Amino acid sequence: MKKRPLVAIRLFVASIIFLIIIAGCKKKEDSITVTDIDGNIYKTVTIGSQVWLKENLRTTKYSNGDPIPEVTIDAQWMIFASGAYCNYNNDPGFTDPYGLLYNWHAVKDPRNICPSGWHVPSDSEWTTLIDFLGGEDVAGGKLKEKGTAHWISPNTGATDSYGFTALPSGYRFAGDFNQPGYYAVWWTSTQKNLNDAWIITLINSKTQSYLENAYKTDGLSVRCLKN
Repeated sequence: MKKRPLVAIRLFVASIIFLIIIAGCKKKEDSITVTDIDGNIYKTVTIGSQVWLKENLRTTKYSNGDPIPEVTIDAQWMIFASGAYCNYNNDPGFTDPYGLLYNWHAVKDPRNICPSGWHVPSDSEWTTLIDFLGGEDVAGGKLKEKGTAHWISPNTGATDSYGFTALPSGYRFAGDFNQPGYYAVWWTSTQKNLNDAWIITLINSKTQSYLENAYKTDGLSVRCLKN
């Protein structure tokens, strides 16, 4: 009978050590950085079974080193039928922290827009993330960066619970730029039809995440997912 308290203590200590080891492993995973072909360095974050970049993509090259054309002229952007990128408002000052905007043709190019070992997530992979966060009604709040340093007030329900740190990068629609602060919009790798592809949208005044569709010629942000 006298041995039972000692056994219980040992089990308790072993449990604490196990939890510390697990926490340490997760911290190590989240401290990993990834470098793209341009030399840009990104932090990563583990959410559930997935590992994401914590930042929007800002490469100007495919992973094999081929350049992605920069298109600044509105009329040209609207009809560009291959991969292209731009800065918000054609101003390089927005690249940090918001990243670049890409059309969907760049997203689907077989040369891979993401760093080696990473890819643009499909709509189902985004859905896996959203389901893990509790569903589309609350996922937006859990993904958004807290506060109003980048998001326009009220930034409803923003908790950044898992360190995804979604920023409202704006977007390019029909050649025109939508102001940063209100929307975070990312491409999925999944097309809806010949002209449209699926996207994920977060809004400053909502806690929801939205699976929507956009023209493949729109300019949106990209978040990469580990293979």
